[in-house]
Amino acid sequence: MSVAMNRQKKVTTHVLSEMKHNKEKIAMLTAYDYSLAKIVDQSGIDVILVGDSASNVMAGFETTLPITLDQMIYHGASVVRAVNRALVVVDMPFGTYQGNSKEALSSAIRIMKETAADSVKLEGGEEVVECISRILSAGIPVMGHLGLTPQSIHKFGTYTVRAKQEEEAEKLIKDAHLLQEAGCFAIVLEKIPAELAKRVADELTIPIIGIGAGSGVDGQVLVLHDMLGINQEFSPRFLRRYHNLFAEIGGAVGNYIDDVKSVDFPNDREQY
Repeated sequence: MSVAMNRQKKVTTHVLSEMKHNKEKIAMLTAYDYSLAKIVDQSGIDVILVGDSASNVMAGFETTLPITLDQMIYHGASVVRAVNRALVVVDMPFGTYQGNSKEALSSAIRIMKETAADSVKLEGGEEVVECISRILSAGIPVMGHLGLTPQSIHKFGTYTVRAKQEEEAEKLIKDAHLLQEAGCFAIVLEKIPAELAKRVADELTIPIIGIGAGSGVDGQVLVLHDMLGINQEFSPRFLRRYHNLFAEIGGAVGNYIDDVKSVDFPNDREQY
């Protein structure tokens, strides 16, 4: 099947599994609103993550912790209304699943019913396996997330690379296998050594999506506002900026201001 035909086909968890089997890389980006999600989807992206990074790039918080379930549902529903092809994954925010599998199921059901998304994502390994199993019991697909887990930032105290030491690396590998066995359809690995990420991708049969995890995984994810250069305050090594919309939008706004001040806008053709 040609790439063009592939880009017309609705992406499901089964399609992602086939992509890994066929060694076709998975492209994933975040989106949080209707307008940008529509552009991203029509561009042919495979997976759209409605990330709790909305807490940072949309609401201006320093961490992902403050965003609420209601806010994630709002962003998720906005994105889903724009999407025809991509698989849509909604992050479960901090406090909606940790330590309580019943609450985890209730939160996941609300996300699925109120957004019409395709799946949910949550952070953690062995400590959240019970929550994952409970969510899966309702037929809700779950994507895992290991490595640097931003919802645990106060536990780690830093955003530096995780699993560099042997003990933490072995735990990550063990956790990845546990998530696969529990039934996760894919796992995001964030900011870990490339060699370790490749080992996980090679050992597991489910797709492994990396962010700051090297090229040996099954796909990549970036935050849309980072890769488009809207957010200029975040510049980790793994980020490639594909555009500088901060400068372009700022320039356009500046031109508009000048035209209004000089009464060049609106001109005769722009009036009734």
